Amino acid sequence: MTQTSFPAAPDKAALEEGETLTPRFDANGLIAAVATHAATGEVLMLAWMNAEALARTLETGEAHYFSRSRGELWHKGATSGQVQKVEELRVDCDQDAVWIKVRPQGDGGACHTGRRSCFYRAVEGGKLVSRP
Repeated sequence: MTQTSFPAAPDKAALEEGETLTPRFDANGLIAAVATHAATGEVLMLAWMNAEALARTLETGEAHYFSRSRGELWHKGATSGQVQKVEELRVDCDQDAVWIKVRPQGDGGACHTGRRSCFYRAVEGGKLVSRP
């Protein structure tokens, strides 16, 4: 059964140094999630998780996110085949962001455009330029 709530940290020391996962979701109930490739370290994407997405990710070992545009839970790769197998999940110092190291399945892409990373453009001279 999926846990959809997490405890609050009783104090700053417990939040920053304790052993209990006590994520601090924003006013919309979301937490930022950065996904990187477990083997290469490449940044693949930034997405959002609500409590259910975080709980399902921990429970299944596959990345789940919350789609702000669709307003629903999203199992990464459920329709595209680009499932992200989680190798490690970390939280930042004040537990308001997560970093997940994943192994992409399928053809290794992470972006809905078909690219391996959502960060495929660089800013040069005020314009966006595609980068491999």
